[in-house]
Amino acid sequence: MPLVPPLSPNYDRETKQLAEFFNETLGFCPNSVLTMQRRPAISKAFINLNKAVMANEGRVTSALKRMIAWVSSNAAGCRYCQAHAIRAAERYGSEQEKLDNIWEYRTHPAFTEAERVALDFSLAASQIPNQVDDTIKQRLYEYWDEGEIVEMLGVISLFGYLNRWNDSMATSIEPGAVESGEKYLGKHGWKPAKHA
Repeated sequence: MPLVPPLSPNYDRETKQLAEFFNETLGFCPNSVLTMQRRPAISKAFINLNKAVMANEGRVTSALKRMIAWVSSNAAGCRYCQAHAIRAAERYGSEQEKLDNIWEYRTHPAFTEAERVALDFSLAASQIPNQVDDTIKQRLYEYWDEGEIVEMLGVISLFGYLNRWNDSMATSIEPGAVESGEKYLGKHGWKPAKHA
């Protein structure tokens, strides 16, 4: 059972309109947003931040942003966010080979060196204590410009918030996210756990 249960999608009209964004990204409005709307200022601010952070601005593609989110959520251990991130990566055109081998991004040939660096940055920035160091910085600057690094850290930070929110709240995971989690992450032991 979640700490605080989600409300109806019709609870707050403005949140409902903004949340249509998630119908594209996930195919449903997340229960996390439906819980946030108990304080509509939080749900609306979160959705607007999510839209800004996840916007495709160029080389940090929508699919790569979702893979960055998955690595960050995996480091934090949030199964709810792991499933959401992999589902969104799939919906935003991530290649099948990358989805099937996300756990092996460091060595699998489907990933470019630029992607490996971005995903290593996500892992380092998501750990406690933080592991971003001069080596990560140097590697990032070999492949990415400062604006792109800001985009990546925006995703990592957004999912830091979501990982804390959903694991603390024990947010109930939606059937579509369960399906994606089982399909791409199940072979490595992914289960909804407390989010069931």
